[in-house]
Amino acid sequence: MPSNRSKNSLFVIWIVTAAVILLADQYTKILITGSFQLGESKPVIQGLFNLVRAHNTGAAFSFLASEAGWQRWLFTAIGVIAAAFIFTMLRSHSTQKLFAFALTFILGGALGNVVDRILYGYVVDFLDFYWAGVHFPAFNLADSAITLGAICLFLDELLRVKKAKS
Repeated sequence: MPSNRSKNSLFVIWIVTAAVILLADQYTKILITGSFQLGESKPVIQGLFNLVRAHNTGAAFSFLASEAGWQRWLFTAIGVIAAAFIFTMLRSHSTQKLFAFALTFILGGALGNVVDRILYGYVVDFLDFYWAGVHFPAFNLADSAITLGAICLFLDELLRVKKAKS
């Protein structure tokens, strides 16, 4: 059983990691907004990947983006509530490495997008992948962190189930 000091040290590491994700996300968005006009696109890998400046007032895949603006505060509130919940889960489960890793990445990503919504009313997206002229919706580092965290949560659960069956 890990000591409280060990648990607290791990918790601090997870929170610092989430802060690094948040800062990296915000830094990349500052670079994009300072270098690109809205809608501007620059090829990075021809036929596969562009950097683009896009603003998403909705959620994933622009869900509710065409609404009148109330969604800004709904998604901000959801992000803040999720972050508070994840923070408490991290405090309780800081020694469960894969689970805590997953929560950390979701926390950093969620906060990155919450900051955008509070400051601008939209999320800045800039990673544009496409194939044969079909574009995947643009996304950002926060979205990538959330996705990686979700995959790790799924993997953690699969490993728990497998371990329970053994």
